[in-house]
Amino acid sequence: MTQEEKQRKLDLRYLRMARIWAENSYCKRRQVGALVVKDKMIISDGYNGTPSGFENVCEDESNITKPYVLHAEANAITKLARSSNNSDGSTLYVTASPCIECSKLIIQAGIKRVVYAEHYRLEDGIDLLKKANIEVTYLNPDDNEPEQV
Repeated sequence: MTQEEKQRKLDLRYLRMARIWAENSYCKRRQVGALVVKDKMIISDGYNGTPSGFENVCEDESNITKPYVLHAEANAITKLARSSNNSDGSTLYVTASPCIECSKLIIQAGIKRVVYAEHYRLEDGIDLLKKANIEVTYLNPDDNEPEQV
């Protein structure tokens, strides 16, 4: 088995784990999960939801996401700030492609690789990551072949 095949198997495994982690979200419209992995160890995790201490309701009565709901990537990255872990050179696995705001956090956190499983309607986050020379890979666990973005 080549190194690329081994990496793809690992990537698929972590994406499946991120999907399971997304199930922790109380959001009804969309559940997103994220894992930060460094040296084959999960150093942080996150899912979309409200900030600590808030009610676990992500949408208002019109089913619109409340403006203070945190994205899974933001939760995983900010959780690192409260730990002794360092995300320099790590990989972020996320069930949906990052938005532009999360992409800024990814860049600043020193994450060097992003693997995501679903396309988001906007591509500006992906474009920003590529501009910052971060390796971005779309890899849907339900598909057979990865797509380098």
